[in-house]
Amino acid sequence: MPEPAHGAFFEDAVTVKPLGDNRYSAFLQDAFCIGTVPHGGYTSSILYRLALVHFASAHPSLYESEPATPISMHLTFLRRTAAGPATLRVTDMKLGKRTSSIHVELLQNKDASSAVGKSGEDAMEVKVAGYITVSPASAEVGVSSSTEWELHPAPVPGSASDGSVDLRRLGETGADASWARLDAPFSEFRRATTQVELFGVDPKKTKRKNGIVDQWARLKPNGQVQRWSNEGVVFLTDMFPMALDGIDTMASGTTASENGAGPTAKYWFPTVTLSIDLKKRLPLDGKEWLYSRVVTRQLQDGRTDLDVTVLDQKGEIIALSTQIGLVVSASRNIGKRGKSKI
Repeated sequence: MPEPAHGAFFEDAVTVKPLGDNRYSAFLQDAFCIGTVPHGGYTSSILYRLALVHFASAHPSLYESEPATPISMHLTFLRRTAAGPATLRVTDMKLGKRTSSIHVELLQNKDASSAVGKSGEDAMEVKVAGYITVSPASAEVGVSSSTEWELHPAPVPGSASDGSVDLRRLGETGADASWARLDAPFSEFRRATTQVELFGVDPKKTKRKNGIVDQWARLKPNGQVQRWSNEGVVFLTDMFPMALDGIDTMASGTTASENGAGPTAKYWFPTVTLSIDLKKRLPLDGKEWLYSRVVTRQLQDGRTDLDVTVLDQKGEIIALSTQIGLVVSASRNIGKRGKSKI
């Protein structure tokens, strides 16, 4: 089989294997962690893959003409995950010709003190749970209509004659008009951010409204530029280090650069809930570039909202995502694990 659009390194990171009886295995990679905890979007991409593997192995004749792919995901992150093996569990909730829905769970071992004398799933606890709805593309028929929706405020223009960003120039030189390659703050702590290449509005050239971040992104697992796949899109819906830098600023009154470029951020932003509406499937050969508009409306009592719109180069919507996240001390991530309070 040809190598997937997202490349071998990312493929290995999202691999899901059937175990039988609606159980599957995965291995959460350290390269996709924030501190000691696997990145929420990365974990979600594994659950996206779980849905594909489940219907291919457990219900191979349900959608014979083409595979059914997720069109929506609603996940709750109950407890901290960890790099290492995980068991994935699926419960079929509805099997239909147009849509099917499954309940998914990601399980890992409990803390050693609470797992004494137990083995197998009895020694595990659910870390992430939620619902995924799938549909084959051929079954999605009916009324379609465009609206007058557009991004507001409009994205900062690039150097192309139509006002768009010259992505070829941006990728080759790292800059185009007010756009530039940006180094994610605290990359040693937020290792998952090194798996993408991000380009945003240079704050030295253009002042942007607080709470809004625009970015163009390429997938770059293990330092090699690849192409965005559907699993990669799910990863991208939770990838916005520049927006987190803005929340850092709101929370502490200082920027990441003022805090210093040390290995550990002051804050950790664990995902509590994540909902993704997957509007458009990517082709098998993927997309090199995807754009994200990330909006934060309010930081209140250690809890923040994040709204993400993912577009392709034509401006067509690929995915919409909303999430609730916490703003807690980074020490909660890198400290000794006890009973999770998240």
